[in-house]
Amino acid sequence: MVQSLSKTPYSPEAKGRRVTWLGLWVNLVLIGLKTAVGLWGNSRALLADAAHSASDLVSDILVLVGLKLGRAPADQEHPWGHGRVETLASALVGVSLLAAALAIMWDAANLLCAHGGDRPAGLAIWTAAAGVLIKEALYRYTLAVAKRLESPLLKANAWHHRTDALSSLAVLVGVAGAALSPALWLLDPLAALIVGVMVLKAAGSIIWQSCRELVDTSPASDTIQDIERQAAGITGVMEVHDLMVRSAGGRLLIELHVVVDGSQSVRQGHAIAKQVEHRLLDGANRVARVTVHVDPDP
Repeated sequence: MVQSLSKTPYSPEAKGRRVTWLGLWVNLVLIGLKTAVGLWGNSRALLADAAHSASDLVSDILVLVGLKLGRAPADQEHPWGHGRVETLASALVGVSLLAAALAIMWDAANLLCAHGGDRPAGLAIWTAAAGVLIKEALYRYTLAVAKRLESPLLKANAWHHRTDALSSLAVLVGVAGAALSPALWLLDPLAALIVGVMVLKAAGSIIWQSCRELVDTSPASDTIQDIERQAAGITGVMEVHDLMVRSAGGRLLIELHVVVDGSQSVRQGHAIAKQVEHRLLDGANRVARVTVHVDPDP
C-alpha cells in the first residue's frame, strides 16, 4: 500500500514547487546583478558569487524536475514508486555544487598566485550585502517547506541557498576590506577561495547522503527501534523480526515479519497485519509503504 499525498493547489508539493520557482527567479536576478557589478566593479569574489548563484539556478531546475517525477504514484514499471528520482536529483544538486566550488577555488587560486588584483568598487559591497539578506531569507523559507514535506531534495536546495548566503557574507568581508585599501587587494580573491571551500563541504554532504540512500543504507538506529516499538504495540503481535527499512526520496519503505498466535484464522492474522500497516503509515509522514508478513507462533 502506497500512501499518496494530496495534489491540491495547497498541498505540500505545491508549496515545494512554489518556493522553488521563487528561488529560481531570485537566482536569475542575482546572477545578472552580481555579474554586472562584479565586471564593472573589478571584484573576482563577486563574480565567483555569481557563479555560485548560477549553480543555485541549476539546482532549482533539478528540484522542480525531482519534485514532479519523484512524487508521482507507483505504476506497473515502478511498483516501489518514483522516490529515487528525487534522490538522484538531490545527488545532481550536490554535483552542481561541487563543480561550482572547484571553479571558484581555481579562479581564486590563480589570482592569488598572480600576486595582483584590482581594487573593487563600493557598489560591490552593497551587492554582496543584498545577496546575504535575500539568500538567507530564501534559505529559511525553503527549509520550512522542506521540513513540512520531509523532502531531502528541498532540504538540499535550502542548503544551496544557505551556502550562497554564507558565500555572499565572505564576499562582503573580502570586498569591503579590498575596497578600503589597495594594499588589501588579496582579501577579495581570498574571500572567493573561502567561498569555494564552504560550497565544497556542502556539496560533499549532499552527495554522501544521496549515495547512502541510493545503495539502500538503513536509517538511524532510533528510527528502526521506533518502528519495532510501534509494530510490537499492536494487540496480537507476539514478536517483530526481519525488519528491513530503506529510503526513497526521504520517505521510508518498510518490510517486516510479525509473529501471531498460530491457532488464529488466516482472516484474524491478516487483520493484525493490517493494523500494523496502518499504525506505521499513520505514525509519520515519512513512511510511504509498509509490507507486513505474518508468521504463526510455532
